[in-house]
Amino acid sequence: MPTSYLTLAQVEMIAREAHRNQRDKAGRPYVEHLAAVAAGVSDRGGSEEQIAAAWLHDAVEDDALSRRWLDEAALPQEVKEMVLAVTKRDGEDLVAYTGRILATPGALLVKESDLAHNADPDRLAVLEPATRTRLTEKYAQVRGLLGLPGGKAASDQLNPANPETD
Repeated sequence: MPTSYLTLAQVEMIAREAHRNQRDKAGRPYVEHLAAVAAGVSDRGGSEEQIAAAWLHDAVEDDALSRRWLDEAALPQEVKEMVLAVTKRDGEDLVAYTGRILATPGALLVKESDLAHNADPDRLAVLEPATRTRLTEKYAQVRGLLGLPGGKAASDQLNPANPETD
């Protein structure tokens, strides 16, 4: 990234600080998820911009950082667009959500890495069985809508106008 922008190390520090008190569904520090998604993007050949978006992918959605912060941050526009593409909006159906991801250059790789970590069997194994089943179905549905391997075929999908969300 050009020097006028935040460096990847600075983006990581900001994300770690913003999510420092947050825990995932299994009670683990949420920053572990962010690090895994960023590593997944890197391992899949993602750009620095995609890795930055991975660090920030849940920041606005989780209110860890404000939309205003993102708008004003010294980040390339493409990073901001990827973060907003993977940010779920209140009342939004999965078809609109996944359509926005598919329409935003670079965002699919960020979401693919996010889904891969969310659906990691070791992570899911520590959850209550009902939660594990619900999330496994949800992640398969999203993968299907995004055209990713391991997704449910459209005919097997839940009603996307009324999905369960997290």
